[in-house]
Amino acid sequence: MKNRIRVLRAEREMTQEKLAELIGVTRNTIISLEKGKYYPSLKLAYRIVDVFGVGIDDVFTYEREIDGPEAGDDL
Repeated sequence: MKNRIRVLRAEREMTQEKLAELIGVTRNTIISLEKGKYYPSLKLAYRIVDVFGVGIDDVFTYEREIDGPEAGDDL
C-alpha cells in the first residue's frame, strides 16, 4: 500500500513530530509509514486523514499484487 503522508505533511509544513503528536503515535511510526515499512490499522488511517482533512483515497492507495491462476492469465 502506498501513501501520500509525506507529501500532505510537507504541503502543510507539518513536522513528523507534530503529525505523530496529533494522531497519538511516535515519530518513528510516522517515519515507518512514510517509507512504506509499516501499514496503519484502519483506526490509525482514519486519524491520519482526519488531521489532513481529506478522504482515505487521497492518502492511501492499495496496489494489489496478482500472481498465479487468479492473475487472469487464462483470459
